[in-house]
Amino acid sequence: MMNLLESSLARRGRRRVALTLLGLLALLGWGAPAQAQLLPGGGLGMPGLPGGLSRLQPVRPLESLPAAVPLQELRQRTLRELLRDHGDVIEADPAGEPVRRAELILVSPAQVSVDAAVTLGFRVLREQTLEGLDLRSVVLQPPRGMAITEGAARLRALDPRLEIDFNHVYTRSGSLVEGTAPAATAPDPASRKARRVGLIDGGIDRGHPALQRALVQAWGCDGKAVASAHGTAIASLLVGQDAVFVGIAPGAALFAADVYCGLPQGGSAEAVAQALAWMARERIAVINISLVGPPNRLLERAVQAVAARGHLVVAAVGNDGPAAPPLYPASYPSVIGVTGVSTARLSLPEAAQGPQVAFAAPGADLAVARSGARGYGIARGTSYAAPIVAGLLSEALPAPDPVLAQRALHALSLLATDLGAPGRDRAFGWGLVGEHARIAPDRVHASARDPQ
Repeated sequence: MMNLLESSLARRGRRRVALTLLGLLALLGWGAPAQAQLLPGGGLGMPGLPGGLSRLQPVRPLESLPAAVPLQELRQRTLRELLRDHGDVIEADPAGEPVRRAELILVSPAQVSVDAAVTLGFRVLREQTLEGLDLRSVVLQPPRGMAITEGAARLRALDPRLEIDFNHVYTRSGSLVEGTAPAATAPDPASRKARRVGLIDGGIDRGHPALQRALVQAWGCDGKAVASAHGTAIASLLVGQDAVFVGIAPGAALFAADVYCGLPQGGSAEAVAQALAWMARERIAVINISLVGPPNRLLERAVQAVAARGHLVVAAVGNDGPAAPPLYPASYPSVIGVTGVSTARLSLPEAAQGPQVAFAAPGADLAVARSGARGYGIARGTSYAAPIVAGLLSEALPAPDPVLAQRALHALSLLATDLGAPGRDRAFGWGLVGEHARIAPDRVHASARDPQ
């Protein structure tokens, strides 16, 4: 049984969930409900928001993924393995970052420049108009025997005005480990407020109990469902709900773009830009991207385009360490970069720091759905902090709107708990939000003894 102090802290935590989001809506000047709604099982919440964690129970531990690799080293190890094991479809750019082999992207080029490139022996692999972003991408293959670096130099000499880049491959920003999962009373479906949130990641396992009831509209992979561990985990944090689990935005419609399709060369800048164009056409106001990689001209232009239309792109800042170079898309000025904190409100030692950090959210000891296992694991990394911020913002921004988007960000910054230097700082941004979403293993076990 929990003692009186633990019970009091639990009640205060449930109340903080409702008051934080009521405050966010009030700061936006919207007609928020006058009082919170009591949810079944004693969880205090609001329509469209997660109920309080009224009870927790352990479940069977799951296999570790990956095993004993510090997050600060995970991305570099992943890049080395991609280049080693899939050299037929992936190669390295001059900085050592993985790119799709023998592919160069031109951003909205003049047709005369494309024709001139073809005359020089370049081959047009793909050409697409990114409807909704007013952008056009053309993917060229250099002549046989010509390296992509030389090919890029030839194209720039042909037309110095050309916007050229490699087709970079972006990777996840977190890991799943063994652990236990929470149990929480799910909200009444009739009490939810309709909203939508976007996810650009790997595919999700819609057969998992936490996602079977989710409203999902999928994009990518020619309509095929290709589940991934990372995409499933992020989706569960956003919209997951079942008898033992509640995400940050249960009942919200999830627009999920799979940019990997289970392929080693998946997650390219081209695919992410296409997914952003789909989100723009569908008018998805808040878009979560828990992927990291180098700067890329096409990706930058796509992010700028959606931001100018009043969308909010929320992205993980990455786990390469506080002194590492900035990672993208989180480091673009128009993106809301999110870092992760521990259960003790300390910055994760592997989390990136810098001016790109806008908010901090729980990034350790988070329970998430495990693809294929029909169970849960414990997640760590900035990947898993980002959807918490995206879920909170999706309540405040139902449709793209440049003015309301900035108002929503300002309101959330006023509600953030300042953890570092006064005001915005390089480690925590404006401060910690969404603390109610944290599930720590010690609390899982302690609460499991509570019969309520």
